Amino acid sequence: MSDDFESRLESAISRGRQRADHKASQQRKQELTEEEKRRLHTTHRLSLSERIEKSIQRVADHFPGFRQESMYGEVGWGAACYRDDLRIEQGRRTNQYSRLEMVIRPHSEHHVLDLKGKGTVMNGEVFNRNFFVPISEVDVSEFERLIDAWAIEYAEVYAAKS
Repeated sequence: MSDDFESRLESAISRGRQRADHKASQQRKQELTEEEKRRLHTTHRLSLSERIEKSIQRVADHFPGFRQESMYGEVGWGAACYRDDLRIEQGRRTNQYSRLEMVIRPHSEHHVLDLKGKGTVMNGEVFNRNFFVPISEVDVSEFERLIDAWAIEYAEVYAAKS
């Protein structure tokens, strides 16, 4: 009876280890490799930076005097529009700076897709936001919705203050 118990115990331990190895193997297959994460980030960055440029261009088109610039490099990839107005009130000169900027930040060791947006209207910061999601869980339509919402929000605030 002791030998039977011992052999069954060893078999059970062996099956348990095999199950653990199989589960670990399945998890490794499901996890994205470093290169796959970089590739996914690049793909999303390209499509979203195009969306950013179009959204910002559309805002700039509605307000004469805005200039647009493409952004790329260490800061991220995206676009900005800005204007610097001179105001003279009661004989005093003041500058009124306005800017809308959105970028997809570069890939990092955190493996997230990071959207950064900043809006300034007449020297006052309207918003400064980040939205990020792990690269393996990205829903591009959610990022597109946010890009459009931030651009529209900026246009509304600018229109109210100008």
